Amino acid sequence: MESTIDSSTISSEALAAVFGNGLSTACVVNMGAQVTSVTCVEDGVVLPTTGLTLPFGGEDISKCLLWVQQHHQSWPTIGTDPLMKPIDLLMVNKLKESYCQIREGEVDSVAVVHSYEDDMPPGTHKTRLSALNVPPMGLFYPLLLAPDEYPPPPRSWFHDYEDMLEETSHLEFPRRPDMSDGLFLGGNGGLNMWENYPVIPTRPKEENLGLAEAVTSSILSTGRIDLQRKLFCSIQLIGGVALTHGLEAAVEERVLHAIPSNEAIDTVEVLQSRSDPTFVSWKGGAILGVLDFSREAWIHREDWIQNGIHFLRGGSAVFGLTHPFSILKCSHGFHVRQVTSQSIVA
Repeated sequence: MESTIDSSTISSEALAAVFGNGLSTACVVNMGAQVTSVTCVEDGVVLPTTGLTLPFGGEDISKCLLWVQQHHQSWPTIGTDPLMKPIDLLMVNKLKESYCQIREGEVDSVAVVHSYEDDMPPGTHKTRLSALNVPPMGLFYPLLLAPDEYPPPPRSWFHDYEDMLEETSHLEFPRRPDMSDGLFLGGNGGLNMWENYPVIPTRPKEENLGLAEAVTSSILSTGRIDLQRKLFCSIQLIGGVALTHGLEAAVEERVLHAIPSNEAIDTVEVLQSRSDPTFVSWKGGAILGVLDFSREAWIHREDWIQNGIHFLRGGSAVFGLTHPFSILKCSHGFHVRQVTSQSIVA
């Protein structure tokens, strides 16, 4: 049975995460595979000027883990290449998730490393991994995550959400018979389809800014001491990296030390997540779908058919959002999915 989409809306992943954790105000730190973003939410409203993106994530920690083991000569003599062989990257990611943690002292553990050599059957190698607390500390010291041996992966491996506008700017869009010349966005001489929709300004990627400094900068940019105090006590960690043992205490300690001495703030707290940090945003997206206050943001099927992309006036839909989510309402209920450039064009 086919399901017809009756209406749709687009929301920030940070906002969805806040609602998914039963909150209305928080500083959301989203630590994904390739980027880490910091966004503040106040009373159910995203503060776009607080948005900050750091160009590292879980995969960078994994590559650092491999580099550290090779540096300590604790890695088996096998041709592990996470850049050229995705299966090697998956294997190193699994080791990172299982053994990396943040705590003082020497941290090592016995682990089984898998090898996937060309023209050879898969192999297993038992070894003792060393300095397992070093790779996750790269979140606070980004230079640890960028050794010369492991440059960033080629762009063809993934589509950064920040490139969604670039990927669609060259496409031609069919023209409806009832559309006037002034509104047609495709073809020669037509306006670029995004030019009429102002983008909410967000702060650029910071190459050498650590996580603690990013959180501090984001919260202090709100400019209100009462809100700043509330946000420093309402830090929410989401994404796969948030599962790293010891990360919450490290964030609290290092953010507290990153606050300038002239600021009247002496308490920092990372909130305990009520759901798995890897899917709390999906839970929040489902909650947003049934709340009454967001009804004006819904795009109904009839309005989209009649007005198309012009219905997204004022840049209210996706262009100022970090990691946007779409919420679709159909005859079978609500569906939540992450927005990509392809889904916008579709």
